[in-house]
Amino acid sequence: MTIKEYDHFQLDEIVNLYESVGWMNYLERVDTLREAYANSLCVLGAYDSDRLVGIIRAVGDGRTIVFVQDIIVLSEYQRQGIGSKLLQAVMERYQDVYQMELLTDNTEKTKAFYRSAGFTASDDLGCLAFIKM
Repeated sequence: MTIKEYDHFQLDEIVNLYESVGWMNYLERVDTLREAYANSLCVLGAYDSDRLVGIIRAVGDGRTIVFVQDIIVLSEYQRQGIGSKLLQAVMERYQDVYQMELLTDNTEKTKAFYRSAGFTASDDLGCLAFIKM
């Protein structure tokens, strides 16, 4: 497994990733998704030989805040440590950032995953998150 920069947006492999985890709302506006990738702070891919099997996309200024926008691993490659490696690569790259944030599903699986990576739920810090969609 190789983690490296994802520097060329290829619609077919991105669609494959998003469909594998059921994130269909992203695929309704492919041009917007393409622009989002182009304007991201960092996009890293996990490759099995030449096949893209996972991706992480971060946005922010890289100094005071990094927001992990997307982290996706093909369903058949999950539970093999790929998501952890992708997240670790971003955390190492931005190890001096003041805060790293993400928004995720409220399931025991996701809470356990992010806690194991050193993240703390915002309410455990006395914080409250707001979102407008």
